[in-house]
Amino acid sequence: MTPDDFRKLAALLHGRSGLVLGSDKGYLAESRLTPVSRNWGFKDATALVHALVRKEGKGAQAEVLNEVVEAMTTNESFFFRDKTPFDQFRDVILPTMMDARSDRKTIRIWSAACSSGQEPYSLAMMMTELGAKLAGWRIEIVATDLSSAMLRRAEEGQYSQFEVQRGLPIQLLAKYFEQEGDRWRLRRDVRKMVSFRKHNLLEDPRTLGKFDVIFCRNVLIYFDQETKAHVLAKIADVLAPDGYLTLGGAETVLGISSRFRPVSAQRGLYAPIPAAEAAKARSR
Repeated sequence: MTPDDFRKLAALLHGRSGLVLGSDKGYLAESRLTPVSRNWGFKDATALVHALVRKEGKGAQAEVLNEVVEAMTTNESFFFRDKTPFDQFRDVILPTMMDARSDRKTIRIWSAACSSGQEPYSLAMMMTELGAKLAGWRIEIVATDLSSAMLRRAEEGQYSQFEVQRGLPIQLLAKYFEQEGDRWRLRRDVRKMVSFRKHNLLEDPRTLGKFDVIFCRNVLIYFDQETKAHVLAKIADVLAPDGYLTLGGAETVLGISSRFRPVSAQRGLYAPIPAAEAAKARSR
């Protein structure tokens, strides 16, 4: 793939998913797109990119582009990843939300860019572990991802030995998973606590409804500043005024969005700023 072909591919990916593909990712692009090329009858990744740029294939073109985006998207995930966000959820977010929502006893959580489902399922297991404390409460977990393949995997709730060893406490493995050959499947009752939907973070999330808590971790790092601001603005539109946003440890809203402020002494945790206050801050 020539440098010019790579630039065209990078532009296509950015426009479709917001993903910023660095110039050092040429080999990665070739290796990930070669199977996609063969699947669609192209000689190689270069021929595939040329067809996409020329918009050949008409109706199939959108399907090919979707496969290209999915192939190039990083799908790194594991149970209770980074631990701190889950401690914050249990010790800070949930007690506050339960107090604020005591009249309706409903909490909606959005796990954005959920990959193969470990994050939302980690939350579901936490909810189950709390047991009597949440009696009478309706906890809704909505998990979304750009990749149809990842969503299918997530809905199956089946993981390899390697995957269940990454971050998952052994007592939770024994309690909530059933072994199927050399793989492990999450119990059906826990899987049913999460609903999975396809969603591109560049698009309007209002069809998903309003949320009290949003996890959007380790995805903004792949976007440029303009795209980060765009995504954060859309997230702010569907987050309750007293809700919480959890980002990855290497991510921040500072210098990017005026719609959120850091929660004191809580790394990676943010609260929405009222629209009037945010507008006033922008006008200064």
